[in-house]
Amino acid sequence: MQKIKIGVLREEKSPPDKRVPLTPLICGELMRKFPQLEIVVQPSKIRCYSDEEYTSFGVALQENLIDCNILMGVKEVPKDKLIEGKKYFFFSHTIKKQPHNQQLMKKLIEKRIQMVDYETLTDKHNNRIIGFGRYAGVVGAYNGILGYGLKYDLFRLKPANLCRDRAEMEEELKRVKLPNIKIALTGGGRVANGVIETLSALRIRKVTPEEFLANSFREPVYCQLNPRDYVERPEDHNFDLNDFFKHPEHFVSKFVPYTKVTDLFISSHYWDPRSPKLFSKEDIKAPDFHISVIADITCDIDGSVPTTIRSSTIAQPFFGYNMLNDKEDLPFNKDTICVMAVDNLPCELPRDASDDFGKDLTERVLPFLFAEDKDKIIERASICKEGKLMPAFEYLNDYAY
Repeated sequence: MQKIKIGVLREEKSPPDKRVPLTPLICGELMRKFPQLEIVVQPSKIRCYSDEEYTSFGVALQENLIDCNILMGVKEVPKDKLIEGKKYFFFSHTIKKQPHNQQLMKKLIEKRIQMVDYETLTDKHNNRIIGFGRYAGVVGAYNGILGYGLKYDLFRLKPANLCRDRAEMEEELKRVKLPNIKIALTGGGRVANGVIETLSALRIRKVTPEEFLANSFREPVYCQLNPRDYVERPEDHNFDLNDFFKHPEHFVSKFVPYTKVTDLFISSHYWDPRSPKLFSKEDIKAPDFHISVIADITCDIDGSVPTTIRSSTIAQPFFGYNMLNDKEDLPFNKDTICVMAVDNLPCELPRDASDDFGKDLTERVLPFLFAEDKDKIIERASICKEGKLMPAFEYLNDYAY
């Protein structure tokens, strides 16, 4: 069988990303499982796993990766570093015609690269099979709890990015003593599941949306809201999931009752720009608007959560949204909603997030490099190949050429 050589790229986008697509342990296991596979890594001073950790698992360091068949990174590869005719795996951020990556897209075509974007890897039912969403949820919920503690001077936690790993972050959670607050979260996918993992580590009880709205509790509780809980068709107040996915513009929000009883809101649902906003700036001004801390993990600027007027950073995760004048303010002031809108949350726990991602990659994608890919998972995820857009991505014509 043909030998395959994978090169793990050094992340060179600024600000630097510490995550890796394949951890040292996973590289070692893959090379044992597939004798025809060789993996090398570019040396790096910034990645979350050191060069020495890779070499200890038998992974060689190699600066020039021109002899590799496949090159794998996390973030976009700088245009001038692309090697002609290779197969690349990374998050290209091109499929929505992102203006800042148009020149990258043009260069991928020009250099006859096969671009396999992690975001476009799907099963035959069009469900994404890989991503960092789970750890966005895990860290986003932690940041929401951290922000609530700071807002009311209840406790102070070490930021997740200063913890060595998730185990240390969960040790921090043991110091949390929450009052009988109500936490609402939206979404049902990977991100929401990550949120629930963190809330479960705090042993916060889950209640139904109906109980959440109607009852008072003597302990902190949370409820998980799916689309049928927060949107409806205006003409008949009904909900149909397929109709919502196809025509979200036909629906209106029914989230406002939750704004009157929720203390901490964690937004972890996918938002289509055609969908209604969950609540409006006018709703925020209502005297009974109760939400005081929002962890917007989805981080759509001016999207479903109108308080997300910008993204925040790992170093400065919180800003305030002044409820009186609709402007940014200090995060912990009396008249402000504390907003967490970090747009690269998995980078706060890069070792755990990389391990989780690498396991999914190993189980769901890489075997098809060595065996027949009946479902054409890799082919279907390829945006371009041999100097042309693949059929599913021909809508990028005016962007790519």
